[in-house]
Amino acid sequence: MTDLNKMKGAHQGQPVLAAGEALDRAQAAMVMVHGRGATAESILTLAQELDQRGFAYLAPQAEGNTWYPYPFLAPLSANEPKLSSALMAVEEALARVEAAGIPMERTILLGFSQGACLALEFAARHARRYGGLVGLSGGLIGPDDTPRDYPGSLESTPTFLGCSDIDPHIPRQRVEHTAEVLSRLGANVTKRLYPGMGHMVSPDEIKFVRRMMAALVNAERLTPGS
Repeated sequence: MTDLNKMKGAHQGQPVLAAGEALDRAQAAMVMVHGRGATAESILTLAQELDQRGFAYLAPQAEGNTWYPYPFLAPLSANEPKLSSALMAVEEALARVEAAGIPMERTILLGFSQGACLALEFAARHARRYGGLVGLSGGLIGPDDTPRDYPGSLESTPTFLGCSDIDPHIPRQRVEHTAEVLSRLGANVTKRLYPGMGHMVSPDEIKFVRRMMAALVNAERLTPGS
């Protein structure tokens, strides 16, 4: 990953809110990335719906409540330098989890809308085994002709992509392409397109993520010597 001391951008120095278990006592963690115009506080309300014991939740805050200025399908250069700063904010939150003793194999990266795009793009650029990857109404960032020759492997990371089939911001083709790219990177992808749903998080998505979280905690409990 990037040297955290080499770059300071718009999102560096912004608050990182926490909920759930304290990091030093948690069995697993979730880094939650909010959408455009939203806040760290708002994405943390999702933790209440997920309601999984043993998890620490961290949510970084975007400067001005927006991670990058233009739509996620715009040229990558158009969203710089905010995009690089946003990716760094995700990396800083994950580094905080790892420093507390929770490995990436027990950490889920989740985002909604613009935050989902950011979370998915981060995981693709920093492929490794994560506890889980969740993109709610999002897809990989950049225009259709963006090269997707990401290095590394996601090593069977459980991955969930959920979106409306008529989402006004996220074309279903981008969700489908994202599923293909992440699968090529070795992720274990589940993709669900919900007919006629709005730009929202559905009860079915909550149920799926809750099961993903429970499986992660239960696996940790069964680890020899734990």
